[in-house]
Amino acid sequence: MTDPRLPYLTEFERKILWLSSWTIHNANHLRSNRDGLKIGGHQASSASLSTIMTALYLAVLKPEDRVAVKPHASPIFHAIQYLLGHQTREKLENFRGYKGAQSYPSRTKDIDDVDFSTGSVGLGVAQTLFASLVQDYVKAHGWRKENPEGRMIALVGDAEMDEGNIFEALLEGWKQGLRNTWWIIDYNRQSLDAVVREGLYARFEALFRSFGWDVVVLKHGSLMQEAFREPGGERLREWIDSCPNQLYSALTFQGGAAWRKRLLDDLGDQGDVTRLIERRSDAELARLMSNLGGHDLPSLLQAFEAVDHDRPTVFIAYTIKGFGLPLAGHKDNHAGLLTPAQMEGFRASAEVRPGHEWDKFDGLSLPQADLERFLASVPFNARGKRRYEAEKVPVPAALVTPQQPTMSTQQGFGLILNELARSSEPLADRIVTTAPDVTVSTNLGAWVNRRGLFAREEMRDIFRSERIPSTFTWDFSPKGQHIELGIAEMNLFILLSALGLSHSLFGERLLPIGTLYDPFIARGLDALNYACYQDARFIVAATPSGVTLAPEGGAHQSIGTPLIGMAQDGLASFEPAFVDELSVILRWAFDYLQRDGEGEPNERSWLRDETGGSVYLRLSTRSVDQPQRDMSPDLASDIVDGAYWMRKPGPNAQVVVAYTGAVAPEAIEALGLMAEDRRDVGLLAITSADRLNAGWTAAQRARERGLVHARSHIERLLGEVPLHCGLVTVLDGHPATLAWLGSVMGHRTRSLGVEHFGQTGTVQDLYRHFGIDAQGIIAAAEMIAPGRPIRHLRALG
Repeated sequence: MTDPRLPYLTEFERKILWLSSWTIHNANHLRSNRDGLKIGGHQASSASLSTIMTALYLAVLKPEDRVAVKPHASPIFHAIQYLLGHQTREKLENFRGYKGAQSYPSRTKDIDDVDFSTGSVGLGVAQTLFASLVQDYVKAHGWRKENPEGRMIALVGDAEMDEGNIFEALLEGWKQGLRNTWWIIDYNRQSLDAVVREGLYARFEALFRSFGWDVVVLKHGSLMQEAFREPGGERLREWIDSCPNQLYSALTFQGGAAWRKRLLDDLGDQGDVTRLIERRSDAELARLMSNLGGHDLPSLLQAFEAVDHDRPTVFIAYTIKGFGLPLAGHKDNHAGLLTPAQMEGFRASAEVRPGHEWDKFDGLSLPQADLERFLASVPFNARGKRRYEAEKVPVPAALVTPQQPTMSTQQGFGLILNELARSSEPLADRIVTTAPDVTVSTNLGAWVNRRGLFAREEMRDIFRSERIPSTFTWDFSPKGQHIELGIAEMNLFILLSALGLSHSLFGERLLPIGTLYDPFIARGLDALNYACYQDARFIVAATPSGVTLAPEGGAHQSIGTPLIGMAQDGLASFEPAFVDELSVILRWAFDYLQRDGEGEPNERSWLRDETGGSVYLRLSTRSVDQPQRDMSPDLASDIVDGAYWMRKPGPNAQVVVAYTGAVAPEAIEALGLMAEDRRDVGLLAITSADRLNAGWTAAQRARERGLVHARSHIERLLGEVPLHCGLVTVLDGHPATLAWLGSVMGHRTRSLGVEHFGQTGTVQDLYRHFGIDAQGIIAAAEMIAPGRPIRHLRALG
């Protein structure tokens, strides 16, 4: 029986292909001459997915399903959203222009219903896997019971499968018992530069089956299958299945006459198969040979709707890059564009009238009222836009701060979380932690002991049941609040991204915390950037920082991570020296994660804190003496804004030392040793170079726009320091992190830090080697603020 939806889907596929191609052509025509842009990659890549996306969005998907669209298929996505009423003609006409529809679907930049941002290939694919795990977490904790489970779906380019993070995610999915995930591989057998290697589909199939996925291969469309049932059809199938990728692509580009010649040459005069070929015109033969499974609506609908289980499933859909366009199959079509003449021919074939290019139903043969009724009945669009909003989790006025005379910030972090785990605060129930096999070594062990590890099925700690003494209890259950990962930082950040979007994807707010070794942020940096670009909300606690894990050598010592924290948009970066500072910052962070205001700047700091964002805590394993002090509201505010005076300089100050993080003892010692020989010295504790710099930059921009009263936090702090005063900055990280402080008010500055790979040794050895110990600070002060010799300065080696 014929599916009654097929006439509508066929009509809309034509319209979607037209709209996406016209969007690209229009954008290129407007901007290529001016800017030298060429955007042809979208034209061919999006066309290969037009049938698949038509079937999904207009027939198969339900509102609870979430989709990561292949980056170059964004014009198809925008065209579908335009038909469904979620995209505007104005933004389509401005595709790839300022504030127009984005080149790659974006949650934060596009107005239409984007579930997952894509762009950096492979990351959106893995995001669907981790989003499915987050959906399981939400359901297992008894939240959103009324919502049906959705499928997390990725549309994947076959060349995109070269990305290593996809395979890291596959392994993690197998460990975690992945469900409700579909990946649809657009197997058009072309990458950006070439035709892909022969037999790749077989490797895909074997790989996915080994990880427990169901594999559905969509190779032959319904026209092909009908032809295979004709006399001689099996010989035709054998030829198609053995045809090399490059040859198939070349013949597709050349068309029906080329197909006929090659088939007759290869198959010879074989009676039945020859007659099968000869009774079709060139156009019919070309249509038959391009009727691959990924371009056949009946085959796609049957395959998608036959899945009646929650096992992860991959569809390997054979397609033709540039399907339906004059450049279909050509190996250079990634950068190809339809010429104006080709576009006119395409317009004629689509029956679109000049001047009616953007009309939603122009060129379609069914009555407009019928088409509108069909669009109104599309299941995926039944609820309109599908983003949720979640209630904010109340944050206590203060977190319990550990009271120990000597601690590291990493130790303090673990103790603060342990106190939260013991509490009945609603906040504690919404925290979910994760780590790439470094749970214990990043001080999450106490939290996990109290809150347990997450798994959909209970697994008891065998050591505990066998009465073997152990510091840690590793019990897994559906109510656990820690997700343990293997050693893959890309997976960590993509999971944090998925957890940090739970309020929008699933309607339940989670407060994710991920821990890792600070030097290995760089291993997951692309995924961290991707998570921030999506506006996911999470805390990343990275430790040990700098060269403080001295005995481990240079491979475990970080240098540039403070600069990463400053440069990464959507991420507020902190490096506290003391645990009471950390407590204030962490309390603020739990609130900051949940903000979603309009972003008017705070006139105290000139930071747009009301927009919220994610938080990076650069922590240390180095134990330092803790200050005994009361945490006043003013001090807490200064800590969050980025800096406070540990010792305020006097009116005749000659030197100010500004420090960040674990070098606090050296800075304090240096100040004491030079105080007799340099007047009114000051000590500035910097908790966030990132926020100080951002506030300073914003205040300058405000003054340039006429707000002459704008003053940032760092400008107020340094505003009373005499201009003749020298400024020495120091941190266990790259010196450029604080070097800009001299530009704020024009003070002479000497910036100390770490610029080269470390080595094994003690902390004292390495601090002395890099010149960030007390003696190095004193030497810098004597150079920047000349005067009588500082008597406690020893000769530096």
